[in-house]
Amino acid sequence: MKEIKVAHLTTVHHFNDTRIFHKECKTLSKAGFKVVFIVPHDRDEVVDRIKVKAIAKPRGRRERMSRTVWQVYRTALKENAAVYHFHDPELITIGILLRLSGKKVVYDVHEDVPKQILSKEWISKPLRSIIAKAVQGIEYLGAKVFTAVVPATPKIGERFYKLNNCTVVVQNFPLLKELKVEGKPFTERPKAITYVGGITELRGIYEMVKAMGLLPVESDAKLILGGNFTPKELEEKVKSLPGWNRVDYRGWLNRKQMAELFANVRIGLVLFHPAPNHIYAQPNKLFEYMSAGVPVIASNFPLWKEIVEGNNCGLTVNPLDPQEIAGAIKYLLDRPELCEEMGKNGRRAVEEKYNWEREKLKLLELYSHLLN
Repeated sequence: MKEIKVAHLTTVHHFNDTRIFHKECKTLSKAGFKVVFIVPHDRDEVVDRIKVKAIAKPRGRRERMSRTVWQVYRTALKENAAVYHFHDPELITIGILLRLSGKKVVYDVHEDVPKQILSKEWISKPLRSIIAKAVQGIEYLGAKVFTAVVPATPKIGERFYKLNNCTVVVQNFPLLKELKVEGKPFTERPKAITYVGGITELRGIYEMVKAMGLLPVESDAKLILGGNFTPKELEEKVKSLPGWNRVDYRGWLNRKQMAELFANVRIGLVLFHPAPNHIYAQPNKLFEYMSAGVPVIASNFPLWKEIVEGNNCGLTVNPLDPQEIAGAIKYLLDRPELCEEMGKNGRRAVEEKYNWEREKLKLLELYSHLLN
């Protein structure tokens, strides 16, 4: 039987993106589909049986949202796939064009985009609500046209159920085996805390570093920081904070490096600010810490409290209060046995409910429905 070709499209994400490439594309490839991933990249190549079709990397946001979008569209047409599955709101227009040409089109909604726009620093404040409403209107128009919508969280899903009766929530939970690395007992681990991910003001970098500066003078605790600063000038501002002398900044980490890091720390931090797009978000890192058996200190949003405290796998704090964050860090660092217990609880919760192995079944069922 001839393989059915499906194409995943992005202008924003890296070819090695965890949700798109390692979860969705690999799942579909293993299920027998011929998968093409159209993405800004250095070269065409085949990785794990997935054809990576490279388009030129944009030099800035404006180019990405114009020329790169149309490069993706032209490349997508040449592939003549049975299903086009796109991952960025700026591709809604070409998603509509592909749908009007008779193709099956899936919109994968990673974020609550209208709420996300309300916190975009590069958009002037008076324009944010206007642009957010305009984007919401475009999203809603597209959702009524697309063959299916795949929100990444139940909260995002609520916006689309009434617009498209083929809306299937596929949550971005961890791959069970990826971050399971045997580490030392917590009593033997250094007093290391970590945050890995996008390093921004809204994700709490100032509060994390300030909290490190508030720990007792005699403490040998270290914050191991992984990821890239956005914007770049933020790095110099953060380096001027009193707690920076307790930071080990390692830059961007690949998945293997991240797994090895998690096996040798006592706490993982997820301290997003209460921005509109964060309150009901389900950040990858929260579940990745849990998957690696690392207890978490997370923002005290109701949904996050339900996950963290409901599974007894960490503590929640006011993410805007460095003093409270420092207190939670000290409390756990002084109790390595409790850290060990919380880490095991988090891993158990991932094994039972927060894992990709459960979510991928919904993705495969959706594709079966689309193609039958």
